[in-house]
Amino acid sequence: MARYTEKLILGKFEEMLEVMPFDKITVSALAKNCDISPNTFYYHYKDIYELLEHWFNITTQQFLGSRPQGEPWDETIKAVLKTLQQRPNIVYNVYDSLSRENLERYVFKSAEGAFFKLAQNKTDGFDIDPEMLRTISDICCYAVLGFFLKFIWSHMSLDIDKSINQISTAINTAIEMYIASALAGIDILG
Repeated sequence: MARYTEKLILGKFEEMLEVMPFDKITVSALAKNCDISPNTFYYHYKDIYELLEHWFNITTQQFLGSRPQGEPWDETIKAVLKTLQQRPNIVYNVYDSLSRENLERYVFKSAEGAFFKLAQNKTDGFDIDPEMLRTISDICCYAVLGFFLKFIWSHMSLDIDKSINQISTAINTAIEMYIASALAGIDILG
Protein backbone atom coordinates (compact mmCIF):
# COMPACT_ATOMS: atom_id res chain seq x y z
CA MET A 1 0.00 0.00 0.00
CA ALA A 2 2.85 2.40 0.80
CA ARG A 3 4.36 1.85 -2.68
CA TYR A 4 0.99 2.56 -4.28
CA THR A 5 0.59 5.80 -2.31
CA GLU A 6 4.13 6.91 -3.11
CA LYS A 7 3.54 6.23 -6.80
CA LEU A 8 0.23 8.12 -6.64
CA ILE A 9 1.90 11.14 -4.99
CA LEU A 10 4.71 11.17 -7.58
CA GLY A 11 2.25 10.91 -10.47
CA LYS A 12 -0.03 13.67 -9.22
CA PHE A 13 2.98 15.83 -8.41
CA GLU A 14 4.23 15.48 -11.99
CA GLU A 15 0.76 16.32 -13.32
CA MET A 16 0.71 19.45 -11.18
CA LEU A 17 4.21 20.43 -12.35
CA GLU A 18 2.93 20.28 -15.90
CA VAL A 19 0.44 23.09 -15.22
CA MET A 20 1.83 25.16 -12.35
CA PRO A 21 5.11 26.44 -10.92
CA PHE A 22 6.71 24.29 -8.25
CA ASP A 23 6.51 27.04 -5.64
CA LYS A 24 2.71 27.14 -6.06
CA ILE A 25 2.31 23.43 -5.26
CA THR A 26 1.41 22.95 -1.62
CA VAL A 27 1.23 19.77 0.42
CA SER A 28 -2.46 20.34 1.11
CA ALA A 29 -3.28 20.87 -2.60
CA LEU A 30 -1.25 17.80 -3.57
CA ALA A 31 -2.85 15.69 -0.83
CA LYS A 32 -6.30 16.80 -1.96
CA ASN A 33 -5.42 15.98 -5.56
CA CYS A 34 -4.29 12.51 -4.44
CA ASP A 35 -7.35 12.07 -2.20
CA ILE A 36 -5.11 11.43 0.81
CA SER A 37 -4.57 13.32 4.04
CA PRO A 38 -1.60 15.66 4.51
CA ASN A 39 -0.45 13.28 7.25
CA THR A 40 -0.21 10.52 4.66
CA PHE A 41 1.98 12.78 2.55
CA TYR A 42 4.21 13.48 5.57
CA TYR A 43 4.49 9.75 6.22
CA HIS A 44 6.34 9.51 2.89
CA TYR A 45 8.11 12.90 2.65
CA LYS A 46 9.24 15.46 5.21
CA ASP A 47 8.31 18.35 2.88
CA ILE A 48 7.62 19.30 -0.73
CA TYR A 49 11.36 19.78 -1.38
CA GLU A 50 12.13 16.21 -0.39
CA LEU A 51 9.37 15.11 -2.79
CA LEU A 52 10.95 17.19 -5.57
CA GLU A 53 14.36 15.62 -4.96
CA HIS A 54 12.82 12.14 -4.89
CA TRP A 55 10.95 12.92 -8.13
CA PHE A 56 14.22 14.13 -9.72
CA ASN A 57 15.97 10.92 -8.63
CA ILE A 58 13.18 8.59 -9.81
CA THR A 59 12.88 10.40 -13.14
CA THR A 60 16.66 10.28 -13.62
CA GLN A 61 16.83 6.56 -12.73
CA GLN A 62 14.01 5.73 -15.13
CA PHE A 63 15.65 7.72 -17.90
CA LEU A 64 19.10 6.22 -17.36
CA GLY A 65 17.61 2.74 -17.06
CA SER A 66 16.22 3.12 -20.58
CA ARG A 67 19.61 4.09 -22.05
CA PRO A 68 22.12 1.59 -23.48
CA GLN A 69 24.65 0.29 -20.95
CA GLY A 70 28.04 1.96 -21.36
CA GLU A 71 26.66 4.76 -23.54
CA PRO A 72 29.16 7.63 -23.92
CA TRP A 73 28.43 10.55 -21.57
CA ASP A 74 27.91 13.01 -24.40
CA GLU A 75 25.21 10.85 -26.00
CA THR A 76 23.44 10.55 -22.65
CA ILE A 77 23.49 14.32 -22.17
CA LYS A 78 22.14 14.85 -25.68
CA ALA A 79 19.28 12.47 -24.91
CA VAL A 80 18.57 14.20 -21.57
CA LEU A 81 18.41 17.63 -23.20
CA LYS A 82 16.19 16.38 -26.02
CA THR A 83 13.85 14.87 -23.43
CA LEU A 84 13.76 18.20 -21.59
CA GLN A 85 12.83 19.93 -24.85
CA GLN A 86 9.76 17.69 -25.01
CA ARG A 87 8.65 18.74 -21.51
CA PRO A 88 9.12 22.52 -21.42
CA ASN A 89 6.27 23.18 -18.97
CA ILE A 90 7.77 20.96 -16.31
CA VAL A 91 11.29 22.27 -16.94
CA TYR A 92 10.31 25.91 -16.56
CA ASN A 93 7.81 25.29 -13.76
CA VAL A 94 10.67 23.79 -11.76
CA TYR A 95 13.46 26.09 -12.96
CA ASP A 96 11.56 29.35 -12.50
CA SER A 97 10.47 28.37 -9.00
CA LEU A 98 13.64 27.05 -7.43
CA SER A 99 16.54 29.00 -6.24
CA ARG A 100 19.24 28.67 -8.84
CA GLU A 101 21.50 27.08 -6.25
CA ASN A 102 19.20 24.05 -5.76
CA LEU A 103 19.02 23.34 -9.47
CA GLU A 104 22.74 23.82 -9.99
CA ARG A 105 23.52 21.50 -7.08
CA TYR A 106 21.26 18.78 -8.51
CA VAL A 107 22.73 19.00 -12.04
CA PHE A 108 26.29 19.08 -10.66
CA LYS A 109 25.66 16.15 -8.32
CA SER A 110 24.08 14.14 -11.14
CA ALA A 111 27.06 14.64 -13.46
CA GLU A 112 29.84 14.39 -10.88
CA GLY A 113 30.16 10.60 -10.74
CA ALA A 114 30.07 10.20 -14.50
CA PHE A 115 32.84 12.73 -15.06
CA PHE A 116 35.00 11.26 -12.31
CA LYS A 117 34.75 7.88 -14.08
CA LEU A 118 35.56 9.57 -17.40
CA ALA A 119 38.66 11.18 -15.88
CA GLN A 120 39.68 7.81 -14.36
CA ASN A 121 39.21 6.01 -17.68
CA LYS A 122 41.17 8.63 -19.62
CA THR A 123 44.03 8.55 -17.12
CA ASP A 124 44.05 4.78 -16.59
CA GLY A 125 47.62 3.51 -16.60
CA PHE A 126 49.06 6.91 -15.66
CA ASP A 127 50.20 7.92 -12.21
CA ILE A 128 47.65 10.68 -11.59
CA ASP A 129 46.82 12.00 -8.13
CA PRO A 130 43.17 11.16 -7.23
CA GLU A 131 42.68 14.75 -6.05
CA MET A 132 43.63 15.94 -9.52
CA LEU A 133 41.08 13.50 -10.98
CA ARG A 134 38.47 15.15 -8.76
CA THR A 135 39.55 18.59 -10.02
CA ILE A 136 39.32 17.42 -13.63
CA SER A 137 35.85 15.97 -13.06
CA ASP A 138 34.75 19.18 -11.32
CA ILE A 139 35.90 21.25 -14.31
CA CYS A 140 33.90 18.95 -16.60
CA CYS A 141 30.83 19.35 -14.40
CA TYR A 142 31.16 23.14 -14.43
CA ALA A 143 31.30 23.11 -18.23
CA VAL A 144 28.19 20.97 -18.52
CA LEU A 145 26.36 22.94 -15.83
CA GLY A 146 27.18 26.18 -17.61
CA PHE A 147 25.88 24.76 -20.87
CA PHE A 148 22.73 23.48 -19.14
CA LEU A 149 21.98 26.96 -17.77
CA LYS A 150 22.64 28.53 -21.17
CA PHE A 151 20.32 25.93 -22.71
CA ILE A 152 17.54 26.87 -20.28
CA TRP A 153 18.11 30.62 -20.78
CA SER A 154 17.86 30.17 -24.56
CA HIS A 155 14.43 28.54 -24.13
CA MET A 156 16.02 25.20 -25.00
CA SER A 157 16.54 26.31 -28.60
CA LEU A 158 20.28 25.61 -28.93
CA ASP A 159 21.48 22.96 -31.36
CA ILE A 160 22.02 20.15 -28.86
CA ASP A 161 24.12 17.85 -31.04
CA LYS A 162 26.47 20.59 -32.21
CA SER A 163 26.83 22.15 -28.75
CA ILE A 164 27.47 18.89 -26.89
CA ASN A 165 29.93 17.76 -29.59
CA GLN A 166 31.88 20.99 -29.02
CA ILE A 167 31.81 20.56 -25.24
CA SER A 168 32.86 16.92 -25.58
CA THR A 169 35.83 17.91 -27.75
CA ALA A 170 36.86 20.61 -25.27
CA ILE A 171 36.58 18.27 -22.28
CA ASN A 172 38.48 15.43 -23.94
CA THR A 173 41.19 17.85 -25.11
CA ALA A 174 41.54 19.34 -21.62
CA ILE A 175 41.91 15.91 -20.04
CA GLU A 176 44.50 14.86 -22.63
CA MET A 177 46.44 18.11 -22.07
CA TYR A 178 46.46 17.49 -18.33
CA ILE A 179 47.76 13.95 -18.83
CA ALA A 180 50.52 15.18 -21.17
CA SER A 181 51.55 17.94 -18.74
CA ALA A 182 51.47 15.55 -15.77
CA LEU A 183 53.72 13.12 -17.65
CA ALA A 184 56.09 15.99 -18.42
CA GLY A 185 56.17 16.88 -14.73
CA ILE A 186 54.19 20.11 -15.16
CA ASP A 187 51.23 20.65 -12.85
CA ILE A 188 48.88 22.88 -14.88
CA LEU A 189 46.09 22.68 -12.30
CA GLY A 190 48.11 23.38 -9.18
